Amino acid sequence: MLLEGKNGLIVGVANKHSIAWAIAQSVVREGARLAFNYQNDRLKGNVEELANTIEGAKIFPCDVSNDDEITAMMKNVEAEMGQLDFLVHSVAYAPREELTGEFVNTTRQGFATALDISAYSLVAVSRAALPLMKDGGSIITLSYLGAERVVPHYNVMGVAKAALEASVRYLANDLGPQGIRVNAISAGPIRTLAARGVSGITKMVDHHREVAPLRRATEQAEVGDTALFLLSSLGRGITGEVIYVDGGYHILGSLAPIA
Repeated sequence: MLLEGKNGLIVGVANKHSIAWAIAQSVVREGARLAFNYQNDRLKGNVEELANTIEGAKIFPCDVSNDDEITAMMKNVEAEMGQLDFLVHSVAYAPREELTGEFVNTTRQGFATALDISAYSLVAVSRAALPLMKDGGSIITLSYLGAERVVPHYNVMGVAKAALEASVRYLANDLGPQGIRVNAISAGPIRTLAARGVSGITKMVDHHREVAPLRRATEQAEVGDTALFLLSSLGRGITGEVIYVDGGYHILGSLAPIA
């Protein structure tokens, strides 16, 4: 019961295949009490159905591109839970047309949208959560290897993830004196709702399975348990880091299969 008596907010659950949902399952298993957001009415039913399987879980509307909605969500969380001990940010988006063709053709609006929702939202949500993290705590976000290497069709999302990882480091430096740790998990490719926007995601997963040192695809539950580690006291000495959960894929110097 590593998180017994702890309150957490998870932002970004879309359905049962979401990495954020796997994190929710891991932390609930260790005693956490949770709140979730839902982006809009179209996704509310999915989130509500999942939250109903967790005793005492709450859901609140919040589109992370809207500061007023972020503020309202945090007021609701405070009213229901009093304070927060951890925050999970699992949000990323770029217009589908920006994830095809060449990066050089990225539009100004597409670039702005990807950076706003995928990177700046971490800053916005973290800032709004600070008054609730009265006893310190932990914040984590989700990244991907495309932040540091060129991945076909990832395009502007790679730039957004690079900005996200830099934001983790700056936030870790700002919030460390308040006892708040900030980290990212860089997971291998997983077929989630968000990942469907990346052309060739199935081939990416298959390739990962073939060449990653562990010779298997990344599972949501693996990411969930790593998040549990970072959110609990077990990760108390870690901040500003990017932790890879990708079966070792990121260590390879070549995309060719290992002999």
